[in-house]
Amino acid sequence: MESKESLEGFYERNSSNLGPQQVGPRGMGHFNVASREYCAVLTPYSRRDYYKISLIIGKGRLHYADKWIEIDRPALLFSNPIVPYSWESQDENQKGWFCLFTEEFLQNGNRLGNLQDSPLFKIGGTPVFFVEEEHQKILSDLYRKMMVEIKSDYVHKYDMLRAYLYLMIHETMKMNPAESFEPYQNASQRVASLFMELLERQFPIDSPGAYLKLKTPNDYARSLSIHVNSLNRSVKEITGKTTSQQITARVVQEAHALLKHTDWNIAEIAYGLGFEEPAYFTNYFKKQTGLTPNTLRMNPV
Repeated sequence: MESKESLEGFYERNSSNLGPQQVGPRGMGHFNVASREYCAVLTPYSRRDYYKISLIIGKGRLHYADKWIEIDRPALLFSNPIVPYSWESQDENQKGWFCLFTEEFLQNGNRLGNLQDSPLFKIGGTPVFFVEEEHQKILSDLYRKMMVEIKSDYVHKYDMLRAYLYLMIHETMKMNPAESFEPYQNASQRVASLFMELLERQFPIDSPGAYLKLKTPNDYARSLSIHVNSLNRSVKEITGKTTSQQITARVVQEAHALLKHTDWNIAEIAYGLGFEEPAYFTNYFKKQTGLTPNTLRMNPV
């Protein structure tokens, strides 16, 4: 699984097609809109560091951690920075549009509250809406207006773009979400594999300030957008160990490496590994290894 894609990474990946970034005035956040004509046939399974609304005209599959959905007719996809997914095109010619934006851009209007609480973006929600002809025309017109407006010199163009974005969201909220998601036949294998990849991507901790961001099974379940019970069941079934045991083993392995190969003090190592207090780390490490961190450091094996 790829690391979380930033806005900069998105533009680097699509620089030949999109041209320069579109950035609003200072403090307004980020917004851009473009045609899907040049979208990649396959996008990697990852989270994104931005929100994105895509009107997909073309066939393909959307893959999530434990399910997938066939896109065989026009559809609107809502993606957010929390839920990872990948897109696999089954048509060479992709049509439609997309807009991407940060929460800061939309929150300047202060109308929808936290985007993660919105029914279109919330974790566990259904982010795909199949679009009937009537709504496709409305949405297509909104995207076309966005394309024109973003190139204009109008001093309030970002207010206009935000208004179009609100209209798009409200038009979608009138629609029924897709219900045709399919589970993977090997869902446990896929979930366990994605968990192990995500676990490994937390390491190595290469500086005292680069602290561990995912520490508990719930943290990993949220990052994969699945229920923690599903994660625990899959990891146990495939690896023979619980999710907590896998996390603990990898944290202890990293602690060994930091104690042996760095000159960081115990507090720096503790904070880097996600412990709130050095004493918590010392007790944790001793419980797992029978040694205190200082004992291992003085007598490396």
